[in-house]
Amino acid sequence: MALQGQRVVVIGGTSGIGLAVAEGAAREGARVVVASRRQESVDAALKVLPEGTEGQVLDASDEDAVRGFFTRIGAFDHLVYTAGDSILLETLADTDIAAARSFLDTRLWGAYAAVKYGAGSLRPGGSVVLTTGTAGRRPLSGSSVASALCGAMESLTRALAVELAPVRVNVVSPGVVRTELWRDLPEPVREELFRSSAESLPVGRMGEPADVAEAYLYLMRGGYSTGSVVVVDGGGTLV
Repeated sequence: MALQGQRVVVIGGTSGIGLAVAEGAAREGARVVVASRRQESVDAALKVLPEGTEGQVLDASDEDAVRGFFTRIGAFDHLVYTAGDSILLETLADTDIAAARSFLDTRLWGAYAAVKYGAGSLRPGGSVVLTTGTAGRRPLSGSSVASALCGAMESLTRALAVELAPVRVNVVSPGVVRTELWRDLPEPVREELFRSSAESLPVGRMGEPADVAEAYLYLMRGGYSTGSVVVVDGGGTLV
C-alpha cells in the first residue's frame, strides 16, 4: 500500500492505460480522481473503480477548463496525464494540418496546461507523470506527427523536471499496447498490427494496459527519479 492516503489525479483515466493506472493506484491505497472528455466515459470508469473515486468531465484541450478543474479539486499528491485521441497515422502528403494540430492540442498542449495549472496544488513530495511513445525513438512510415509529439514530450519532461524541482516530473514511453487508441484503424488492419507486433517482440506477446501502468506507479513511488523516460515496449525498440 505504497500510495496509502495519497491523492492521485489521472487525466485520461477512464480507459486504456489511464484506467489501469487509476486501478493500480487505488489498489495501493490512493484516493483517485479520474477525468475524461465524455460524461459516459467517466460514468463507466466509476462503475469499475473503488467506491470513493472521484470523476470529472474535462476537455484537456480547453485551457480555461483545465484551469477551472484544478481550482475545483484542491490539493493532491500525483498528477498523471494519459489523455489523447486516437493515434494519427498518415503519410506526410495525406496529413491534414488542422487534424495534426488537434492531435497535438490534447496530447502536448493539454499536458502542458495540466502541469501549468496543477503544479501549484501538488503537496510536498508530489510528482507528475506524463506520457509519450516509442515513435520518437523508432518512427514508422506515416508516424511523423506522432513522432514529433513523442520527441516534444521527452524534452518537455526534462525541462519541467528542472524548472519545477523538487517536484519530480517523469514520462512513460509505451510501445504498441492493446488500447482504444487504435480504434480508428479498420479491425482487420488493427488485428494484423497486434499479431505482427506480438510475433516480433522479444517478450513474444502484445502489451496490455496493466503492463504499462506499473511504470506510472513506480514513478509515483520512486522518490529518486526525475527527468526520466521509462520505456515499456516489450523490447520493441531493440528489434
